[in-house]
Order: sequence, then C-alpha cells, then structure tokens
Amino acid sequence: MSTIILVEFILYFIGIIVIAYLTSRTKMSHSVFILGGKKLPGWALAFSERATGESAWLLLGFTGFVFATGLSGVWVAIGIAVGIIFAWLVLARKFRSEADKYNVLTLPDYLAVKFQAKANIIRWLVTVLIASFFMFYVGAQLAGAGKLFLTTFNMNETTGIIIATIVIMATAYFGGFLSVVWTDMIQSIMMLLTLVVLPIVALIYIGTNDLSISTSLANAGEGFDSWMGGVTGFAIGVLFFNNFSWFFGYLGGQPQLSARFMALKNDREAKQGITVAIIWTILAYTGAFLIGLAAIAMYQQGSFADVETVLPHMILNLTPSWIAGILLAGIMAAIITTANSQLMVVTSSVSEDIIHKTLGMKLTDKQLVTISRIVILAVGMISMIIALTSESLLYLVVSWAWAGVGGTLSPAILMTFFWKRYSSTGLIATVLSGFIFTVLWISTPLDGIITSRFSTFFIAAIFGIVFSLMFPDKEEKNI
Repeated sequence: MSTIILVEFILYFIGIIVIAYLTSRTKMSHSVFILGGKKLPGWALAFSERATGESAWLLLGFTGFVFATGLSGVWVAIGIAVGIIFAWLVLARKFRSEADKYNVLTLPDYLAVKFQAKANIIRWLVTVLIASFFMFYVGAQLAGAGKLFLTTFNMNETTGIIIATIVIMATAYFGGFLSVVWTDMIQSIMMLLTLVVLPIVALIYIGTNDLSISTSLANAGEGFDSWMGGVTGFAIGVLFFNNFSWFFGYLGGQPQLSARFMALKNDREAKQGITVAIIWTILAYTGAFLIGLAAIAMYQQGSFADVETVLPHMILNLTPSWIAGILLAGIMAAIITTANSQLMVVTSSVSEDIIHKTLGMKLTDKQLVTISRIVILAVGMISMIIALTSESLLYLVVSWAWAGVGGTLSPAILMTFFWKRYSSTGLIATVLSGFIFTVLWISTPLDGIITSRFSTFFIAAIFGIVFSLMFPDKEEKNI
C-alpha cells in the first residue's frame, strides 16, 4: 500500500513544482512577484484564499478536536464560517478598492500609507508582528507534514519535515504570488475532495457495520453528546466564545488572506470569489465536522497517542491505496498552501515594506525579486528549525498565531475602514497591545479559561479606541 501512495505523493510534488516553475516564466516585476499584478481571476483567488486560510489545522487539528470534544466542536466551524462569509461579503471589495486607490502591495504598507504621520514606525511594528507569529505558524504546518509522513509511511518525522520544507520553498521561490495562487487552486480542490469523499465513505462504513454515532457520543465521555459540552451557566458562555472566537481573526487581520482580496481585478471578479469561497467553506467545514464525529463511532477515546492523526488513520483504514494516496495528498496540499502563502506574506513585508519603503533602498525590480527569494529561503529554514524543535500541537500553535496576528490586526483594519477618528497613535497602540497581551495571555493559565483569540481582539480594539481619542492626528488622515 505504501508504495502506491508514495508514488502518488511523488507525482503530486513534481506536479506542483512544475506548475510553480512554469508560472515563474511570466515577466516577473516585483509587484507581480508580491501580489500577482492583477492578473488572476476571482475564482482562482477564492480557491487560493480558502486553501490558505484552512491549513493542516482544518484537516488534522479540527478533525482531531471534534474527535476529542464531540458535538460542541461545531461552534468552531460556525465561528469560522461566519467570519469567512463576512470577510468576502463586506471586506473583499473594500480591500480591492483601497489597494487600487493607494497603490499598495501589502497590508503593512496600506496601514502606513493611510497613517502617514507615523508610516515607518507602523511598517516596522506590523512587519515584526507578522514575522514573529508567522514563522511559528509555518513551523506548525511543517510539523503537520511530519505527522502525515509518520502516519502514512512510518517515516521519521524529521525527514518528512525536511521534504515538506523543500517543496514549500520551491513553490514560493519560483513564481512568488502567481505560483502560490495557481498551485493553491489545484491543492484547494484536492483538500475539498478529501473533506467531501472521506465523510461519505466513513458514514457508509458506520452504517454497514452497525455502528452508531449517537451511541458512541454518549459513551465517549461527559459532554460529548451535548452541543454545549455538558456545561451550564457561565461556563456555557465561556465554551461558546472560546470555540466561536476564531471568527474574530477573519475580520481583515490575516494578511495572507487579505492579499487575495487586494489582488482582485474588479468587482465582477470579487463576485466570482464570493460564490466560490462560500460554497467551499460550507462543504469543507461540514465534511471536517462529520469526519470527527465518524471517528468517535469508529475508534475508542485514547486510541491515538496524538488525536491530530485521526484523519490519515481513517483514510488508510477505509480506502484502497490508490484513493488513499489522493486523499492523503489533500492533507499535504493543506499544509503546503498555507505555508507558502505565509512565506510570501513575511517575504513581502521584509522586501517591500522594510527594504524598499522604510529603508528607501533604490533597487531595480530584478534586485527586489532576488531579495524576496533570499528571504523566502531564510524564513523557510527558520520555520523548519522551529518545526524540528517544537512539540506544540497544531491546534494550539495556530490558535496563538490566529490571536497574535488576526486578533490584533482585525480591529486595526475595521477601524481603519469604518472609523474616521482612528489615528496613527491609535493604530500603534492596537498593534503593540495585541502583540504584548497575546504573548502574556498565552503564558498564563488565563488562556485555558478565556482564549487569547477572544481577549486579544477586544484588548487591541480598546487600546486603539482610547489612544485615538487621546491622541488624534493633527491632520485628518486620508479617507
């Protein structure tokens, strides 16, 4: 079985690297390398945005979370789905028009241009925020790759992490944003195939083997068969907000997602993207939730040393080898799409926001592209070292990065878009408070009570509001 699956994996890796190489033959100015040069259709950007937003966390982390918690895990899916739909319906067109209006390529540069009074400080702060958390985020994806190789081929996790690093760096290195989006699109379809096909196969298996999801939920443990986890009173609110709180990270604060909105050509392309993104989200999260529930019926609690390997185990147990290889490649696709997109975000922040804009280096397009490629290699290697030395779970690491970046920048984006009195000092206060409080919050037992995904958003928003009122900009910012 492993030989057939291994061959399919090799063909998959070769395929996406070839696609990345072919896209690199496009005339590669720095703006094309960083944001695609407005050359991409809306449907392709939507597939890419969804693949980027739903990483190994969805296929490995969320399915394992549902297996370990039961029905109450649905609030995570609902929170995320509502956030995604809100972002596409309300924010996508705004991002597109603002990027065109101010001729910017990155989220940090957009904020800096909007608040000229402290532009360079803003570029530095936002870049440091993004790079600090995203290197761990990429590391989490690489750790997920190690788990997949271990489960599938009984391969040493270190070897799996190194292989995944090479493929991820290659897809970003060759053609930048164009390579990432086109390979994302193919991999997004592969992810969706895994999340749609596997629950159908699992439910057929459960039905033909006289198993019962409802009975298994009742026997799995306290609260598994309750939509509120079996808690009452104040604890219901805590559980709801902790699970639903993924919503706040989707409100414009994830630069790897907002880049897709900024790359849209026009409103017609945005409408295409909205349709694709919403359908993809509903199918994917319904499938992932059903996979977690089906696993509860198929396996006893405690069957896995790591619950985040539930999905690959189910694939290997339920499907013939040639199908298993395709579905397992869907997991690898989730890992690669998110990791290379985040590599591009960090790269664009360093090359465009710091080297080009803040330091004001006079470089040609070719030199800027070369610098971007060097940054891709450097960040990829650092992330690989993080993956090799960290034992944190995918769910937790992604959760913290979601709070540190999404929970911090989402209120900043919302106030920039919709509140005229938001000031440059308020923006700086938002970023600093979000960064500091996320680190402090996850370092204490508080994160086990109220998640930093929830607390960071509101703390950063409050600091932004207070400091904007206390220190308004002397000249009204561009609107």
